Amino acid sequence: MVQLHKEFTDSEVKELIERYLKREIKIHYVLEILGIKRSRFFLLLRQYKECPNRFSIQYSRKAKTRKISESTEHNIIKELQIEKNLIEDPEIPLRHYNYSYVKDLLETKYNQKVSLSTIIDRAKKNDFYLKKRPKIDPHDREVVTNPFHHFLKT
Repeated sequence: MVQLHKEFTDSEVKELIERYLKREIKIHYVLEILGIKRSRFFLLLRQYKECPNRFSIQYSRKAKTRKISESTEHNIIKELQIEKNLIEDPEIPLRHYNYSYVKDLLETKYNQKVSLSTIIDRAKKNDFYLKKRPKIDPHDREVVTNPFHHFLKT
């Protein structure tokens, strides 16, 4: 979907709509220029007809995106700390964090929904992230390429 406010100015879209209304340009040309479908065009046309002077394709978000509350942030850190204490305890043979468990715990215990990637991101930023252990190469095997019957002839 094309984001008109990034591609065109208000005046450019107004001009195209006005030219369409004066029948100077056909709809399929307007749709091709704007890169939108008919339904989106007719929504813009209706907005323009309602108030041509205030018509605008620009908008601003009502709330910040990708922002979690301080209490959620605090709870993530708190639960990651508990997990880290369990992992570092020599009596418990754990080797990694269970981030999905932390995610589920936040939903059930605190009624806070957070994505798994956010939890992992906070774990990395606050030094609760354990890197995966390097894989140990399996021992090399020697492959015999001579046919078995070669050994029988000697």
